[in-house]
Amino acid sequence: MGIHKTPLRYPGGKQKLTPFIREILQQNDIKGHYVEPYAGGAGVAIELLLNEDVQHIHLNDSDLGIYAFWHSVLNENEKLCREILVASLTVEVWKKHKEVVKKPQNHSLFELGFSTFFLNRCNRSGVISAGVIGGLNQEGNYKIDARFSRNDLIRRIELIGRYKDRITITNMDAECYINEYLPQLPTDSLIYLDPPYYNKAKALYLNAYNKNDHARLAQTIQSKIAHNWVLSYDGVPQIVDLYSDRRYFLYNLQYSAAKSYKGQEVFIFCDQIILPHRCSLSNVNEGLQTLMI
Repeated sequence: MGIHKTPLRYPGGKQKLTPFIREILQQNDIKGHYVEPYAGGAGVAIELLLNEDVQHIHLNDSDLGIYAFWHSVLNENEKLCREILVASLTVEVWKKHKEVVKKPQNHSLFELGFSTFFLNRCNRSGVISAGVIGGLNQEGNYKIDARFSRNDLIRRIELIGRYKDRITITNMDAECYINEYLPQLPTDSLIYLDPPYYNKAKALYLNAYNKNDHARLAQTIQSKIAHNWVLSYDGVPQIVDLYSDRRYFLYNLQYSAAKSYKGQEVFIFCDQIILPHRCSLSNVNEGLQTLMI
């Protein structure tokens, strides 16, 4: 199956990592539950579910707009698809959706979810706080509708809707989710954490972390999660230092937020997890040498 099963565009989206996560599931004989405390576009989760690699996925996001979108996918699927079909792709309508996201308390969960989706598809790189594709005067090479392929988006949303009984969504702070929700899950679960980047976070996410947040999260992950877990981050020395007792390796990933650039990321693993054979200790040591240069 292809890698673009999620209807959302997301900066640093990890869909390309699905084969690797699938290997980890297989290596550890995990067939039950797959969990993303920072779901965002949930590209990996959706593909794993549609490919029948796991029985149930748990998607959590502290961003109310993102939660509202997934809530609409699962609970108002037909209405959502109808709105996508008839949506007017103009700057005037775009401005109205911006106002909805700015003042969510004045709107229904469905309205917030659709406005979040609209901005995600019509903004540069899918960043909710960014400007519209093509600019307000629509003079760019690409226009507002460049990433709004109605039929394809409806197809994706309808397909996910058929799996609604196998998807659980929540809108919790990630650390609360780790402390309160994860302990309820069966042992046959894999937790994949993909927190906001250490660098560039404020430009990409509405809910960015500061240095102390990352440090506190590192302590929570390493002391509170009893299940098998894997963690991906931007591969900076500050992050590796927070997880210095864990196994990890670095890899390159292509980004397209604001402009296309290559970045280095790091995968970090809990102690008990069995890694795929290609993740040898030599890879781990090379990663350490790379960061120390």
